Amino acid sequence: MPHAILPEAEMAGPTGELASRQLAMPADTNPWGHIFGGWIMALMDASAVMSAVRRADGPVVTAGVSNIHFLQPVHVGDSVCCYTREVQTGRTSITYAVEVWVLRGGLGERIKVTQAEFTFVAVGEGGQPRVLPAPEGQGRQTG
Repeated sequence: MPHAILPEAEMAGPTGELASRQLAMPADTNPWGHIFGGWIMALMDASAVMSAVRRADGPVVTAGVSNIHFLQPVHVGDSVCCYTREVQTGRTSITYAVEVWVLRGGLGERIKVTQAEFTFVAVGEGGQPRVLPAPEGQGRQTG
């Protein structure tokens, strides 16, 4: 499979905070020997939810996933790293850009393999949406 030429921003490395790191294992492969895309998506969701829970100061639920792009395959033995960056905040919702980078066999240069946006809604008692707290150092959100 030919490798795409990455724009300068992607060659520089991941953006956001390291939210999780996982070793790709044989049990997570598809019939062709690559790591199953659903496993990558679940890892991305779990990584972003950890960031969203901290920002929301409580429970959140996944409301949507958009702009997912699988750029390179992930192989057994790769160290899979998920980075999250807050990109949009609404009254009750928050969206994170999630980038997945790997170290082939746990060594060498990082390679960007997947990217997507995950949107979460803060929920309170009974699962009803609740207003997000203001970011640290700012007053309460309005609107």
